[in-house]
Amino acid sequence: MRCKARAGVAFFLAEAMVLLPILPGEGLSSACADGVGNAPERSRVRKMKLFVSGKDGYHTYRIPATVCTPKGTVLAFCEGRKGGRSDAGNIDILLKRSTDNGETFSAQQVVWDDGANTCGNPCPVVDAKTSTIWLLMTWNLGSDHERRIIDGKSKDTRRVFVTHSADEGKTWARPVDITSAAKNADWTWYATGPGAGIQIARGPHRGRLVIPCDHIEADSKKYYSHAVFSDDHGRTWQIGGSTPRDKVNECQVVELTDGRLMLNMRNYDRSKRKRQVAFSADGGGTWTHQRFDDTLIEPICQASIRRARWPESKPKDKSKGDADSDADKGVILFSNPASETGRTNMTVRLSRDDGLTWPISKTLHPGPAAYSDLVILPTGQPACLYEAGEKHPYESIIFARFDIE
Repeated sequence: MRCKARAGVAFFLAEAMVLLPILPGEGLSSACADGVGNAPERSRVRKMKLFVSGKDGYHTYRIPATVCTPKGTVLAFCEGRKGGRSDAGNIDILLKRSTDNGETFSAQQVVWDDGANTCGNPCPVVDAKTSTIWLLMTWNLGSDHERRIIDGKSKDTRRVFVTHSADEGKTWARPVDITSAAKNADWTWYATGPGAGIQIARGPHRGRLVIPCDHIEADSKKYYSHAVFSDDHGRTWQIGGSTPRDKVNECQVVELTDGRLMLNMRNYDRSKRKRQVAFSADGGGTWTHQRFDDTLIEPICQASIRRARWPESKPKDKSKGDADSDADKGVILFSNPASETGRTNMTVRLSRDDGLTWPISKTLHPGPAAYSDLVILPTGQPACLYEAGEKHPYESIIFARFDIE
């Protein structure tokens, strides 16, 4: 296999960045409007088309993933599909970088190109201690389609690889096959992410790198979500726990204030068009209490969840009149196409109670939209990298910045 790491030197404003007012039907929900006065009138979203299908040598760009490094570099990954929109075939992993808080991005660089084969599902995670960016990915022969891999009739199988960068994403190490450590022998189909992993920030597993994944069992053909993790800063990886129930796959993970992890999963129970969640009290080693989240509707699609802010740690002095406020509470954000019928209406929701409720929501794109990934920028401002278009969801990958307030 060959690994190409071409770093773009020139930075440019991708397509166009525009300051957009909230449109009718795109504003914050009434719960948010009541809480912050005339926020819908004040709010602005800055958007740019970062990858445009049909340009720069690729038919289609899909599967966005994004992280921000401790030094403030924003990395935006995706798949570049040479021959069409299909999930199989000649697919490369691409990257654009920003060193100015997402104002501009570098020229497109290739992280992994293995000729006619499929290099996909980028799932990056940043080690805050070492500043190393780890990128887990999947690989299969370009001629092996998903159905044949699931049925055990493919020439090869789905494999798991990892690469890393120690220079803010400018160059990347040759991908290493970690399938034997990250995938059980009786699993067929496999996906890392899509979206980003996390590094646990608190508690006994502080520093652990956690990558949300999914797999299909060879005999039962059942879908499960699981995690892989590293406790030695990415040098080795091991399989964590799988969900107790099936009919879930592509997933994202977030750390809660009580020390647990929450896995937020794409749901394949077609009787309920809602996300599923599960919880881990041991850093992703096991998952329990799997349930549906009635608020988070979906059309069966990937989604993103990200902690934007931890609760205020400074203790209140009630004798001096200190009062609780929204600013004292932690913030978790969630993004997906909020629809039960189709991939449309890219929406960001906000929770101040660790995902128990999602009282605030805002539509980023009311038209066709699909996969997304949230990131917190160096300024603390959130951004969302998402697939969207006017006629279909895969026309472009858009980078949108907005304020929590």
